Amino acid sequence: MRVLRGRADDPEADRQVTAEMVERTRETGEPALRVWQPGRHLAFGRRDAREPGYGDAREAAAVAGFPPVERTTGGRAVAYTGTTVAVATALPDGDLRTGIPERYDDATEAIQRALWKLGVPAQRGEPADAFCPGSHSLSWKGKIAGLAQRVRTDVALVGAVVVVDDHAAIADVLEPVYAALDLPFDPDTVGSVARAGGRADPEAVLETLETAMLGDEDAEVERVGV
Repeated sequence: MRVLRGRADDPEADRQVTAEMVERTRETGEPALRVWQPGRHLAFGRRDAREPGYGDAREAAAVAGFPPVERTTGGRAVAYTGTTVAVATALPDGDLRTGIPERYDDATEAIQRALWKLGVPAQRGEPADAFCPGSHSLSWKGKIAGLAQRVRTDVALVGAVVVVDDHAAIADVLEPVYAALDLPFDPDTVGSVARAGGRADPEAVLETLETAMLGDEDAEVERVGV
């Protein structure tokens, strides 16, 4: 499996790295994995962009020091602080794990195993009024991880966000953002590896997640960005 490590200089360039990873998988049929810590920004989903309060939500994010961007996968707004981990797996459509439920199960189980190794007994599900609400989440003393999937011709992208330690900062910025979007949100539902009492060293989280996502696959590592 092709493994990309590192991040680009800014959120837009960083998103392009993932887009190119997905396109290469579509063209070659070679699966790819990226586990990294994006720079500080707030990623809005496409549904957010259709809300009447979207402009106010973008302004609230910018004022809080989180440059707003719009992503192609996932549901509602998610904040990245610089330690927050993103996971992206590009799988060819002909992969043996084909099928939306199977891909969700594979990724959820891998991230859950990683969190357990980090000392967090995360379980499937999420509290009410959590950030980026969805059916594929892991929680313990708050929502820690959320997963999303996008299927294109010949390739599927499974993405996830894992909160490492900045749960308070994420709750602080998402509160006015969700209010502007007129979405229910309880700041106390934001969890993290640190809040759950796990090992929250960012490098340890990265390494543990990448290892779990790789499984038995051999890695061909490439460095990107900074």
